[in-house]
Amino acid sequence: MTKKVVERVQQLKGTIKVPGDKSISHRAVMFGAIANGTTTVEGFLPGEDCLSTISCFQKLGVKIEQEEESVTVHGKGWEGLRESSEILDVGNSGTTTRLMLGILATRPFHSIVIGDASIAKRPMARVTAPLKQMGAQIDGRNEGDFTPLAIRGGQTKAINYMSPVASAQVKSAILLAGLQSEGVTTVTEPHKSRDHTERMLKAFGVELEENELSVSVRGGQALQGQHVVVPGDISSAAFFLVAGAIIPNSEIKLMNVGVNTTRTGIIDVLLQMGAELEITNEKIINEERMADLTIRTSKLNGIEIGGEIIPRLIDEIPVIAILATQANGTTIIKDAQELKVKETNRIDTVVNQLKLLGANIEATEDGMIIHGPTLLSGGKVASFGDHRIGMSMAIAGLVANQPVEIDEIEAVDVSYPNFFQHLEELI
Repeated sequence: MTKKVVERVQQLKGTIKVPGDKSISHRAVMFGAIANGTTTVEGFLPGEDCLSTISCFQKLGVKIEQEEESVTVHGKGWEGLRESSEILDVGNSGTTTRLMLGILATRPFHSIVIGDASIAKRPMARVTAPLKQMGAQIDGRNEGDFTPLAIRGGQTKAINYMSPVASAQVKSAILLAGLQSEGVTTVTEPHKSRDHTERMLKAFGVELEENELSVSVRGGQALQGQHVVVPGDISSAAFFLVAGAIIPNSEIKLMNVGVNTTRTGIIDVLLQMGAELEITNEKIINEERMADLTIRTSKLNGIEIGGEIIPRLIDEIPVIAILATQANGTTIIKDAQELKVKETNRIDTVVNQLKLLGANIEATEDGMIIHGPTLLSGGKVASFGDHRIGMSMAIAGLVANQPVEIDEIEAVDVSYPNFFQHLEELI
């Protein structure tokens, strides 16, 4: 396990380009794998999670070439997938696991999916249950709720599914199975989750019908290979947006960040708290909107965060907690039960680690309450193998009055391998 010490800085200034969007990188490889023809990916995130997706689809018989941020996928359609002679190891990637299950559910062969210790604790029934309703044979621990999972796909039928959670992974898995099922498959959510799958399916030539909270897809459609340009990941940009807002004398410009409206909850929160945030150079490529974001040192006020915005910022809540420790007044985060089933229980982990640094923070059943502003102290914390916890603790270290030592910092490589390099460039 690797440790990292982060110390207080006087300012952050400069321009950086954050890594490619993790969600879009996953999907570009998967959709290219089941498409007819060649798909090229520009701006791919070469983090551990996305490399797990490449590895799994290579084992399924797809020729994929990857060099840093460039990927070429030689798709041969759905029928090009072949039974793997090896177990499909997803590593730490929930996206790989759940979306791949939707694809494997319709393929007439046997697959075994396994991941690391963290994946083994993450609930899969939210995906396996509807896929079983469609006719897939899936077995695993606790009746298919935990990995390892064994899948024998085959002829599946369309369903009309009312999802109990707003989850892009659940929605995507069902839609991918629906593409190879007889009839029209519809997924309805309690709140709209991120829509990268819908946007990219359209770019690959699939016809969808979308209503406010529902998406429908007709079975029997084929995908056609595309050139995909991956925008910068707003979830990675969030760490520097928060840092720029809370560190004195700072101004950071982040280039070509994805600003898909289902992902921009962090921008809404920053603006509501009073941040000096500027959005420029907006453009749309492959159905996805991207822009340059400039953040400056800001006077912030606590707010209440809950309801429909939560699915739009669920991955950013750990670093939003850091932001709230430096804001005037109380910030309340609620309706965020989904944090309990991420790489860690992020409610308990964030609260416990920030308490070690002197934050005035308490956990609730569905979120947390943070009182600010607080001068954070130094100390020893850990990522617990969660990349977003690790980077959040690093941002806390930048404003703490003593050094912060972070254990298991190698977890950052999952989504942002050059995070500390970019941080050094701004100091």
